[in-house]
Amino acid sequence: MKFLGIDLGWTSGKSGLCCLHWSAGHLQLLDLDCKQATVELLNWVDKWTPNPEPGMIAVDAPTLIPNATGMRLSDRLTHRYFGRYHAGCYPANRQRPFAQRTVKFGLSLEQRGFNHAPTITPQQPSRYQIEVFPHPAMVHLFGLNRILKYKKGKLAQRCSELTKLRQYILDILPTLEPSLELSSLPEIPTTGAALKVVEDQLDALICAYVAAHWWYWGREHNWVLGDASTGYIVVPAPIEGMGRWEDGEMGR
Repeated sequence: MKFLGIDLGWTSGKSGLCCLHWSAGHLQLLDLDCKQATVELLNWVDKWTPNPEPGMIAVDAPTLIPNATGMRLSDRLTHRYFGRYHAGCYPANRQRPFAQRTVKFGLSLEQRGFNHAPTITPQQPSRYQIEVFPHPAMVHLFGLNRILKYKKGKLAQRCSELTKLRQYILDILPTLEPSLELSSLPEIPTTGAALKVVEDQLDALICAYVAAHWWYWGREHNWVLGDASTGYIVVPAPIEGMGRWEDGEMGR
């Protein structure tokens, strides 16, 4: 079973890509990449999960947007549960400039047999897709008191925050269940364009891990904000025994 994470460029930007493989009781990293054109993204999906092989794709983008205006229930719930961590998501409706691209991408995955899976029987191989949001996932997986702010700000601050994310991935994901075996990850660049590439790749890795966590545990250890009719976001539940990070330290 493979788990693909796609940090989708909502309009025309590049998308981070990650492929994890479940084998011998562990997750293994097979690929980290970054591509721009939609056809390139779909070719990458076809390469790693050719039909009818099982796989789950977690997309960081609103792929179900039934509402013409306003905000989806799932978006409101991220603000309710994660606003204090600065992890509420952008509102999605069909009038937003990104809506056509993100919805079309979800439909392209459906055409390949990846059905939306806001409910699931754990550990059953099939072809699924889900919507995810890395910031709330990181809050719960890593026990954060606030998000890691590597998206905006001065370059030095972004580098510092992305370095923290890289270290959390290396230190914590191998200790969780399902565990991710990792020997290395890309180093954090010190120039803006190169930093953005690694940022997108690490976000995609979080997406792929959330896909594996959802497949492995289902609702036992995951939250589902919203539903298939209104749009939904899958978030890992808080990890038992995980403390809260603050000022550069992790407490347990």
